[in-house]
Amino acid sequence: MTAAKVPRAWVPGAFDAAARGYDLLVGANPGYHRHLRMSALRARTGPGSGLRILDLGCGTGASTAALLAVAPAAQIVGVDASAGMLARARAKTWPDNVRFVHASAGQLAEADMDAPFDVIFAAYLVRNLDDPDRALRRLRGMLRPGGQLVVHEYSVRDSWWHRLVWTVVCWSVIVPLGTVVARDPRLFVYLWRSVLSFDGVQTFRNRLFGCGFDPVDVSPVTGWQRGIVHTFVACQPQPEVTR
Repeated sequence: MTAAKVPRAWVPGAFDAAARGYDLLVGANPGYHRHLRMSALRARTGPGSGLRILDLGCGTGASTAALLAVAPAAQIVGVDASAGMLARARAKTWPDNVRFVHASAGQLAEADMDAPFDVIFAAYLVRNLDDPDRALRRLRGMLRPGGQLVVHEYSVRDSWWHRLVWTVVCWSVIVPLGTVVARDPRLFVYLWRSVLSFDGVQTFRNRLFGCGFDPVDVSPVTGWQRGIVHTFVACQPQPEVTR
């Protein structure tokens, strides 16, 4: 099963099956939570008073916790297509300014979103979308003028070295450990392949420009994932002022 041939309905169900052990798996990744906070900080929200943040693809709530850590006063809506992952998120303790909605990226118009948002945060999500351009344009329309889409995502296609590091880590650590915890290797083999097939950094930056975002800034994370995981901060342009 290649990443490109994965049926649209398969990925949320695979995450449902892996949800029970997902926090254990990501906790074994050095820097995982720190890198999410790093990307959340790059949105420059400050404490977030009066801001509304959409955490799209929130999973078990790791990205939600990162956003809450850097913007504790913001209203945060976590959304995920996997009912199993979302149940894990909801079972944790959250303040009243955090809520969760079960929906896919394609169902946002029908969900209780109350757009526009000041920030949309999407961690490890975009490469799983069937039609990323359509989804990115839809997300841009959900941002207020000057709002930011923050994409925290793998991108290794531009570098043979980072593709090699990613492959070695996947087959020596991620796939074996994931198979033990989730009892099924398919999600983790899909993870490996989906990262290899996703846009390179400049290609994805150009994709964001093509979907109407401007400016678009890119920064790497630190540690062993430097050059593997990146933060893309893409802005909904302010309307031009006519005189």
